[in-house]
Amino acid sequence: MASGAPSAAGRGGARSGGGGGGSGGGGGSRAAPVINLEKYIEKRLRVRFVGGREVVGTLKGFDGLVNVVLDDTTEFPLPDAPAGSAQRYLGLVVCRGTNVTVLGPDDGMVEIANPFVEEEAADEAA
Repeated sequence: MASGAPSAAGRGGARSGGGGGGSGGGGGSRAAPVINLEKYIEKRLRVRFVGGREVVGTLKGFDGLVNVVLDDTTEFPLPDAPAGSAQRYLGLVVCRGTNVTVLGPDDGMVEIANPFVEEEAADEAA
């Protein structure tokens, strides 16, 4: 997992050369990261998890498995949360990649109404 260090290798960037340690044999190639988040370091990201939870925070690091480290993170209430549920400040968090479903920049992201809601309600009535 990456720390706040500026090295590209620590944040899931391309690794080249013979990195040290181990027996040195094999020379197997590493798979490229699933997604390269390098351009989003130090920018605000919105992350949605399995189950619907959503957080927004500043990306500090990531790895090839989409594990991400966010700082200054705020969690938003679930859509079906009771009225009056407030967002809560979490601070520094590590988000496990296996639970991440959606990842994107926070700026410019706008929630829109679901265009299929009326259609589903009409289908259920029929």
